[in-house]
Amino acid sequence: MAAKTTQSVPETLRRGGVMLSGTRTVPEEMPIAFSIGGSSHAVMMATPDDLEDFAVGFLMNEGIIASPADIASLEAMPAGEGIDLQMTLAGDLTEEFRGRRRAKAGPVGCGLCGVESIDEALPEPPTVAGSSLSLSSQEIVEAVRLLDGRQPLHALTRAMHGAAFYVPGEGLLAVREDVGRHNALDKLIGALARDGVDPRRGAVVMTSRVSVELIQKAAAAGSPFIIAISAPTALAIRTAEKAGMTIIALVRGEEFEVFSHPERIREGATAHVA
Repeated sequence: MAAKTTQSVPETLRRGGVMLSGTRTVPEEMPIAFSIGGSSHAVMMATPDDLEDFAVGFLMNEGIIASPADIASLEAMPAGEGIDLQMTLAGDLTEEFRGRRRAKAGPVGCGLCGVESIDEALPEPPTVAGSSLSLSSQEIVEAVRLLDGRQPLHALTRAMHGAAFYVPGEGLLAVREDVGRHNALDKLIGALARDGVDPRRGAVVMTSRVSVELIQKAAAAGSPFIIAISAPTALAIRTAEKAGMTIIALVRGEEFEVFSHPERIREGATAHVA
């Protein structure tokens, strides 16, 4: 099913000291349910766009599937005010999912909902391996510059996050948008998997701050870089150090800051700035 990704709403705005009536385009946000073999797994508040990419990326990041081929069928069904992504998995994966679900004491949902311990909330990150990728300063700047012109929903609403995949010499191979930064990244990872693109070849580029779940998702996918326009959290930095990932953040024009594994950046000697 196709759902609207934006809505035009009335507003009152102040311009030149005068209150005026007008309209604004805003992003749509609705509950998106992931149901597997008739059992609900999670409900995410998200933009109803690129839903097949969303399903693939989300289930891969949850460790339920390893590739898009593990989803035998997927149908987007209207469900009240939202959409239910009803899926069956290939082979014995549906039964494995049901067994995993029965082992959970609470429901699994957005972010860290449903986890049973602090250790489960902060698992040891996968180590990024098998990539010799490095980036020049010019390529880092280019990656963010290219993303700025590839977000049609954000251009309409000024309220969307973007996640992109940049490969040196090829530019942005994919861009996905959502009201939630982690949803945008799930959609991107799903798109790359469906297109057969190896995440070890390039960098994830985000329009948001870098929180720990973004590091966990990018590391699980295998990308050695995450580039963002806002700052990382301390936990994100510690997690990236363990995972062997390079965080580049606060990209502003030609300037940026590197918070982990700067050895992947092709540049001259680094001067300390207090």
